[in-house]
Amino acid sequence: MAKRKILSFDFFQSFHNNDSFYEKITDEKQVKFEILNHLLLLLIFSMLYGAIMGSYNGLQQAASSAVKMPVLFLLIILICFPAFFVIQTVLGSKLSLGQMISIMLTGFVFMSCIMLSFSTIVIFFMITGDNYAFIKLLHVFIIVVAGFFGMRAIVEALKFSCEKKNIYPKIGVQVFKIWIFILAFVGAQLSWSLRPFIGSKDMAFQLFRQKGGNFYVDVIRSMAGLFEPRE
Repeated sequence: MAKRKILSFDFFQSFHNNDSFYEKITDEKQVKFEILNHLLLLLIFSMLYGAIMGSYNGLQQAASSAVKMPVLFLLIILICFPAFFVIQTVLGSKLSLGQMISIMLTGFVFMSCIMLSFSTIVIFFMITGDNYAFIKLLHVFIIVVAGFFGMRAIVEALKFSCEKKNIYPKIGVQVFKIWIFILAFVGAQLSWSLRPFIGSKDMAFQLFRQKGGNFYVDVIRSMAGLFEPRE
């Protein structure tokens, strides 16, 4: 038997051969390996992106955000996955716990990878501009775009399990599309609770901010801040 690499980047092959990739991540014989591999990739990609986010406000914030970003993703999965798995099982899903975790992690790996691919753009704007409100909105935009493709990867994997392997109900795919909004709300609330990720240069470094306000109000304020006159 060929030796498996502990860390494999072959999930990129899904861009070329979806069926082969989705067959691999749901194969019961290697699902444990796929879960470990995707966890490692998620940690690497999210830590790198978090470090870039925090570098706007110095090394301390970069180190803090490098830890917070993977913690954020893992908490979202831990909070949302149990209820989703139980509901899917009740609806008739034959996917095992391991298979479902593998599929879920795949989407978050895609998401974190796409976020990281925007890092050069983020660095460019951090070097050429110093508008904190703009930088925050830029990260929100990147995460939303990356989240779309990440969730799309999960939906496609579930469709494959439904149409090609006949172990997943059609209604389950529709339920997950609704569940995406729950993931988004949980993610937004968690990110607010774990803030700051970027950090304002006008404030001293803080590991966590005091409770108060909410994510959505802050986004609106940041949009208004784009038009404020600067000296």
